[in-house]
Amino acid sequence: MSPRRTLLSPRVLVLTLLFVVIVPCLPLLISQRWAWLEAWAYAGVSIAGFAISRVLAARRHPDILAERARFMQHANAKAWDRWLVPLLALAGALILVVAGLDARLEWTPPFSPFTKTVALAALVAGYALGSFALIENRFFSGMVRIQSDRNHHVVSSGPYRWIRHPGYAGALLTYLATPFLLDSAWAVIPAVLTCTVLLIRTHLEDATLRTELQGYGDYAHGVRFRILPGVW
Repeated sequence: MSPRRTLLSPRVLVLTLLFVVIVPCLPLLISQRWAWLEAWAYAGVSIAGFAISRVLAARRHPDILAERARFMQHANAKAWDRWLVPLLALAGALILVVAGLDARLEWTPPFSPFTKTVALAALVAGYALGSFALIENRFFSGMVRIQSDRNHHVVSSGPYRWIRHPGYAGALLTYLATPFLLDSAWAVIPAVLTCTVLLIRTHLEDATLRTELQGYGDYAHGVRFRILPGVW
């Protein structure tokens, strides 16, 4: 199947509508609070971040969207990632479900305007860092696999000069910021769960790259930290 047909397939279009448009709007749909500015801000940042990053990445690496669109279909994807990717998606959506229910049922009091402002800044920073990683890395696939069919090699430019998994670092920022932006202390619980799954995936992916991708061991020796400089 050609890259264009892959991107326009019914499966890809349905998944894009679900995860890019509907899921970010879950707090609004569940709460029915249409004047909830923080929820609109979350949805706007999420949808715009996805669209802008994909347009810029495709301009630099025309084949990257087709690679990501075929996630869960690659024969050489790691078996453990076939479980972790859906789990990560469900856990991330659960943050928004809980936040929507919290707003509708008024389980917890709102956070201060300062806290929500910081959370919004962290959300934007997380998307910016993740987008930077996607645009810089032609091999930023939706599944963990060694892309020998695409001449897979180590990428050490852009944010990869500072940490080995900047895309995951950006995702962690967005997951942790979301409950505070959406005024939901209860949503911190699924956010921590989501971050735990993401850290497990980071560890397994890093170990895979060390073992199977030529040159990654030397790169990891020079760039010591996976996600947070000075910590891990």
